[in-house]
Amino acid sequence: MKKQRLYFDTSVFGGVFDEEFQEASKQLFERVASGEITCVYSEVTETEILRAPKHIQDFFKSLPLEYTEKIEATDEILTLATKYIEEKVVGQTSFDDCLHIATATVCKADILASWNFKHIVNIYRIRGYNSINTRLNYTNLEIRSPKEIMLYGNNS
Repeated sequence: MKKQRLYFDTSVFGGVFDEEFQEASKQLFERVASGEITCVYSEVTETEILRAPKHIQDFFKSLPLEYTEKIEATDEILTLATKYIEEKVVGQTSFDDCLHIATATVCKADILASWNFKHIVNIYRIRGYNSINTRLNYTNLEIRSPKEIMLYGNNS
């Protein structure tokens, strides 16, 4: 089976240190550390982490580089993110969230993981993002919370 590439938005990194989100977040990063999945992230993730508390920055820097993949911003990503705003999937103040969605879409991530239920992991927003993706000939993006991606028991 092909190794999955999961795009992690910034909230997943912070989730490791949040009691409510800790278990599922830690499990995802354990799967990264074991080489089971690739942690895909973007320049916007790095920028947001630079503004985060030091323990989150240190955690980010501790990830094994061989199991991570950084996606650089491109005109294609910026154009798609702008389209989400123009079509009012979310408001202008959520442009960074749109950059996460557009990056994961353009790089063909298997799943985008996020704890942002207002602007990202929200059925109405997901339908809006994917409606635009379909119209512009991109594939639909799976958007899930880390809890939905957890492995339970022996996974059979």
